[in-house]
Amino acid sequence: MSTGNMNLTLKVWRQKDNKTKGALVDYKLADISPDMSFLEMFDVLNEQLINKGEEPVVFDHDCREGICGMCSMFINGRPHGPKDLVTTCQLHMRSFKDGDTIVVEPWRAAAFPVVKDLTVDRSAFDRVIAAGGFISVNTGNAQDANNLPIPKMQADAAFEAAACIGCGACVATCKNASAMLFVSAKISQLALLPQGQPERYRRVQSMVAQMDAEGFGNCTNTGACEAECPKGISLENIARMNRDFATAKFISEETV
Repeated sequence: MSTGNMNLTLKVWRQKDNKTKGALVDYKLADISPDMSFLEMFDVLNEQLINKGEEPVVFDHDCREGICGMCSMFINGRPHGPKDLVTTCQLHMRSFKDGDTIVVEPWRAAAFPVVKDLTVDRSAFDRVIAAGGFISVNTGNAQDANNLPIPKMQADAAFEAAACIGCGACVATCKNASAMLFVSAKISQLALLPQGQPERYRRVQSMVAQMDAEGFGNCTNTGACEAECPKGISLENIARMNRDFATAKFISEETV
């Protein structure tokens, strides 16, 4: 009697570190429930490897709820796998069929060096944020929200930009490994609000300069980043960032 469970072949990228050449390694998995998440399936694989005395596959994860942005697997040629608007941890095995071969690789970008196996170093994103992703505020108690009226359209746009979880799927899917969708979202979430105005033009110059220094490529204008973003971050943010960057060149600003 069929249980509905699946037998799968995994081709998983194994790499000791960023100085060692990596390769795809085949693994067979049997009796995988379609109700498992993709990461739970990897937990099963790692348990089998540990029981055989082999080294488990290293991969990033944390909340497993699609919030933290840690999970980062390139699955069958797409970041986070075949479903739209989901992260790897939200992907379930019912998205695959019995007998499927699944190829799993890390994010591919010069700015995201491989740490080990499927884990990459995304600290470049942290340095971009540190370059300008902040606001000036007075210390003490927070102001009453009603003291800062914000048009709903702007508030909604800022909220949508702030939904970016910094997973790096936009970089992984871009043929130039551009981080412009990520950077523009982090710029827009502040540029659209009154609290973000004091540093608005210095912010865009600083964050774009840091993005370039980290080795990310330029925008391809193909829209692959928006298509693969698990949070549906809009290309409108890139247009807004470009406008602010151009404006900053025509006004008096500190050297960044």
